[in-house]
Amino acid sequence: MIKPQLGLRLCYIFLFTLSILNIACSPRPNVQGKGEEFMQGVWNEDSVAFSNKLSNYTQHHFKFTCDSVYIDMVTHSKVNFYEDSCYNNGIWKEYAKGVYVVKGDTLFIGATFTHANYKQKISGCYRIGRYEKNFLINKKSADTLILESLSDQREIKLTLKEKITCIPKEL
Repeated sequence: MIKPQLGLRLCYIFLFTLSILNIACSPRPNVQGKGEEFMQGVWNEDSVAFSNKLSNYTQHHFKFTCDSVYIDMVTHSKVNFYEDSCYNNGIWKEYAKGVYVVKGDTLFIGATFTHANYKQKISGCYRIGRYEKNFLINKKSADTLILESLSDQREIKLTLKEKITCIPKEL
């Protein structure tokens, strides 16, 4: 009497395991994530505090759409870190495109440096490769977002210029 129950129990365990594997291994939909509602939009850093006293600083422009982020950076530098042909009198632009996620009070950005058209940049002046940044979200409101870089503790005060509604696109 014990052996038939054991066989039935093993059969149930096998079917349960198979159903779990089927759910776990099913493909995710090929649609981008929704991101964070409060971040959706175009955000500008209109000025940088104490910029006249800094040897270099970067002004940021972020566009958050669904779970994607597009970043334009304008760097002002009194010190030449690059070849003379790249220095451009101490003012240059860089671009990055990637994804972001907010966990608790922290914004994580994983992006790649790009050309102005957001196509991947593999050579040329300034930075290439990955743009990996983490920011503490110090303040968020309907039209203001204050981020603090966790790598250099510089504060970025962003103002909302245009609200965007997330419409997830196919990947």
